[in-house]
Amino acid sequence: MKSDATGGRAKALAVLGTGSDVGKSVIAAGLCRLLARKGVRVAPFKAQNMSLNSFVTADCGEIGRAQALQAEACGLAPHVDMNPILLKPESDQCAQVIVHGKVWGRFQGRRYLEQTRELVRHVRASYERLARAYEVLVIEGTGSAAELNLRDRDLANWAMAEFAGAAVVLVADIDRGGVFAQVIGTIKLLAPQERRRVVGVVVNKFRGDASLFADGVALLEARTSVPVLGVLPFLRDLELDQEDSVERDRYRQTPFTAQAVNVAVTLVPHLSNFTDFNALAGECDVALRYAATPSDLAGADVVVLPGTKNTIADLEHLRSKGFVEALVRHVARGGELVGICGGYQMLGREVSDPCGVEAGGRTPGIGFLDVATELLPDKKTTQVEARPLLGNVAPGCTVSGYEIHM
Repeated sequence: MKSDATGGRAKALAVLGTGSDVGKSVIAAGLCRLLARKGVRVAPFKAQNMSLNSFVTADCGEIGRAQALQAEACGLAPHVDMNPILLKPESDQCAQVIVHGKVWGRFQGRRYLEQTRELVRHVRASYERLARAYEVLVIEGTGSAAELNLRDRDLANWAMAEFAGAAVVLVADIDRGGVFAQVIGTIKLLAPQERRRVVGVVVNKFRGDASLFADGVALLEARTSVPVLGVLPFLRDLELDQEDSVERDRYRQTPFTAQAVNVAVTLVPHLSNFTDFNALAGECDVALRYAATPSDLAGADVVVLPGTKNTIADLEHLRSKGFVEALVRHVARGGELVGICGGYQMLGREVSDPCGVEAGGRTPGIGFLDVATELLPDKKTTQVEARPLLGNVAPGCTVSGYEIHM
């Protein structure tokens, strides 16, 4: 695959899905890697992402971690143009809107949809910059490719495929069941001009011998007149950064043992950057548990209060569930307690939101630290490096990370 001419507009391949969590992000990353290894100058693109798993770029912008992974697959540094719009839900009704890596505003659903025309302009500007710089762009869609009620406000699926002139691959998840309804139903609901863009179907997450699905492939092709490009296996424990709901599916209640370092992460409604804990999940001498109730903390050596997109609401959630008392007992027994971002803020004397950055209000903290947090409108996003200072841990090495906070 090569561009039509030097300096010309990139060719495009769009990975759309029959629904959420069918594997679009991972398949797009795989295509990026494949093309990069063939010497093609390729880059990822997702017009709009809804995720609390975000990545800070070198120029201090914020994008979805799935696009950062895809950029790495291409051998590129992540850039805000690869994900020009990032929605970070703060509640069921409201989200923080990030445009070109920076906070653009807070919107409830209807008011956000009223911004579609302006947002389209930002999306197309990002796409055109990438299309002039690369030979191929791999576009990831969002949710289902057949959201009929959203078609006139579509930013990331068919409107993007049409603008880019993209060939479309449709991904379905057979592990959930109903793959025939997923594929046939989606294709039947497409407009004729959309259907003509679909060059193939990928059946994802098949368990067992894929040859046993040969009849299924024939049925799909006969009913849709679209070729099935492949049947991909279900891959267990795929340690790649993905999106929120995918990460939630990976929550494990690993049995705590006397031989392991037992770590419990408190589950809160607006938990952000689940990927903070992927490294722990991969350690053979660490047992990682996500605690939905205070009883899940039993036996933990370390309890972690994670980052959150709504600190006050999630602190009140922990308080209402009885976690505060359980944390006091944990520390009294000699257990360790760690707070990350919003979780750290919860450990102080007070958290206040005078400007209504999240939802407004003021609440007492848990009280382990003599600090008070005031949430302000300016958001800090930056990459950082540090040197471990804990005895002989990784002497002479540096670790890299990020800051994302109000």
